[in-house]
Parts: sequence; structure tokens; C-alpha cells
Amino acid sequence: MKEPYLVYSTARGEVREERGLRALAFDGSPLRAEELIPLPDGATLSMLPGRLPVGLDAAGQRRTLQRREVWALAALLPIGYTRTHLPAYSKDPESGPLPFFGYCAVAGLKGRLFVAALRTDDPHKWHPRAFPRRTLERLVQEKLAAYPHNRVVKQHAHCALDYYCPTASNLFFGRWEMAIAVSPGCNARCVGCISKQEEEQLISPQDRLTFVPTVEEIVEVAVPHLEQAEEAIVSFGQGCEGEPLLQWRRIEQAIREIRRRTDRGVININTNASNPRWLQRLYDAGLDMLRASTISGREETYTAYYRPIGYTLADVKESLKRARDAGVYASINLLCFPGLIDREREVEALLAFARETGLRLIQLRNLNIDPEVLLPRLPPLDSLGKALGMRTLIEILRRELPEVEIGNFSRPVKRRAGQSDRQQAEAGTRV
Repeated sequence: MKEPYLVYSTARGEVREERGLRALAFDGSPLRAEELIPLPDGATLSMLPGRLPVGLDAAGQRRTLQRREVWALAALLPIGYTRTHLPAYSKDPESGPLPFFGYCAVAGLKGRLFVAALRTDDPHKWHPRAFPRRTLERLVQEKLAAYPHNRVVKQHAHCALDYYCPTASNLFFGRWEMAIAVSPGCNARCVGCISKQEEEQLISPQDRLTFVPTVEEIVEVAVPHLEQAEEAIVSFGQGCEGEPLLQWRRIEQAIREIRRRTDRGVININTNASNPRWLQRLYDAGLDMLRASTISGREETYTAYYRPIGYTLADVKESLKRARDAGVYASINLLCFPGLIDREREVEALLAFARETGLRLIQLRNLNIDPEVLLPRLPPLDSLGKALGMRTLIEILRRELPEVEIGNFSRPVKRRAGQSDRQQAEAGTRV
């Protein structure tokens, strides 16, 4: 068969082929060879328990593979790759929700495994081989010995060793973007939160931070990293915590003390950007970069996913506009769910959002969630227009927003020196 064919998993984790059935995507469309890439280095395969493999037979009919102890198969992509299709399957009504991972459609072609994805950034800094386990374990022990009372170090030792978190690991490797978690609380109830779930059936894959570090603990690990690390970034706001802005006073004090000691490196915050006034205090203190999380430029979709407490998408936009005016390098972490964010009304809203806020970078991030947990909680997809496809979405973003970078990672970019363009224009008007 020249077209991509069905591959599936046995209950023992063995990958099998069914060349008589064509591979399908979650939306029921056949996967095409030209939209697939070879399984990337660093990707892993995941069986989908309680989900039977499905494909298209020679007569063009959808067929479920009815065999004992076989499951549908998906790929989990390394960071730097953006999936374009979700995997197809037939769900057992008695099965529970899938774990929180970013499931990608996988198919066989010419005896090899392929995935429905695009490479959208250079993944070398995030590849598993960049974090050799034995070296990491040694570095963690050395850092714990050097900072025995620092709870930030202990927290990220746990994240690095148990969750394989790259930014936590970089604290110990002394390079690139390094995590600093600060907030056990949150003012959103995201459907796909990976550190705290309210629903009994949904199990978070990580433990949330249980303390608020002191300014001294933050500064103690941040300053050496900024002064010594290659392409140094320290980042507030991590997957193991809630919303860092709830600790804005602590972060403000820490930034001011860090900048009193060193002007090197970049200070970043990953945030829901829910409070423009609090973020303004951080901009004034010396924050260099901001990455605001969103799934949509539409209020209805945004609210359905984030379920915000005491703020709206308008506050997020205002935070980003203030960042632009302060010269802070502002980006969004766009949660990517094929079949949602590539729909016509969503694309239009995203373009308007980017233009209104003056974004510098759109970071694409595969949303880790069971499709059948997410979709019932969203507006009806048919109300959002036709699905254009993820490849088309990315092409549109690059064409319509030539001044905005499209990628997957934060850049080590300092804030602009002096006044922003808007401030200069206003000054010129007043003369």
C-alpha cells in the first residue's frame, strides 16, 4: 500500500502493522503521505488503553480492528515538533480518561513509522540526550550539598529527576533556561492543568509546589545562573506550580535584588497574564520577557478552557500591550489542539490578538490532554467555521504576521533599551 497504513500496539507494547487498513486521523480523515514526517528522534510511542485501532478498508469504510488485547497507538513528540493530527481510535465506553499527554497520530509507510507533525523549532536544547541521567544525578547531589537549606533547589531536584523537566534540569547543568517555581496557588482552573485537578477521574501527572520560597532562596540560585550560564534565562512560572502572579510582590522584590547584583542574563515569567497592574510592577522592576498562556484569541473559547477566577481575556491583552509599551519581549504560549485552533474563526481571532498586543513570538505547544475530556467543555467546533489544518494555520501566521517569530521555545532576549516605539511617538507628538 502506497498510502499510510494502520499501526497499533499489543497490550504488551509490541508495535504491529495492518497494511490492509489505511491510517486515519481523529477527525476521521485519511492521513496523507505528504503530511507525515518520520518518527522524530526523541519521540516515544504510547498505547491508548481502552481505545481500539481503526482504519479505512479498501471499500472506503471505517473499520475497527477487533482483536484481543490490542490498542490504538499514538506518538508523544519531543519539544520542537508540532502535531498536525490527533490519533484515531474507537473508545470502549467503560474506559477512563487518558493520562495528560500530547497524543499525535502515527502511521506506517514503507516499513517505517511516521507521524502527523511538523518540526517548528530547533530541539537540540530540549532533546533527552542533552540531559544524560548519570550526569544529572551527580549534579543534583552536588547542588543539594552546596545549598542544603534552599527549597527551590530541592523542588527542582524532584522535578528534574522524577519528571524529567528540562528547565528544572538546567538549574543543575548551569545553562540555558532555568526554572524557579514560586506559587502554590492559582486563579484559573484549566481543564488540562498538569499539577492540580478538581475532578476525581482526572489525575494530574505532577505534584504542585507546596511552599512559597523566600526572596533570599530565589536570589541565591538566580544570580549565579545569570552570571555564569550560557544563554542564561531564569523563568518564574513552571508546570509544577500554580500562577506566579499571585506571588507578584515576592517576584518584584527578587527581581530588584537580582538586578542590584547583576545585569547579566534574562529574567522571564511564564504566566496567565491575568493582572496588568501586577505585571506592570514586574516590568518596572526589570523583567525582560513575558510568555502568556492562551488557547485562543476568542473570549468564549479562552474562558471555557481556563475557567478564570476574577479576570478575563481582556486583562491578558492589556498585560501584553503594557509589556510592548515597556519594551518587554512578549510572547504567547499557544496551546495547540488540531481541529480547534486551526478553525476559521479561531485563526481570525488569533491574528487580531497578535496585532492588537504587538507580540514578538508565538510559541506553539502541543496541548497534553485526552480529546474526549477537552471537547465536551469547549464551544461546539462547528460554530467556529471550517478546520483549515495545522499546516495551513502556521503558513497563515507566517504570512500575515511577518514580524512575529513562530517557534516552540523562549529566546534569550533582553528588553529593549530606552523608550518603546509608542512612547517615542507620543513624546514626538508632544514636542
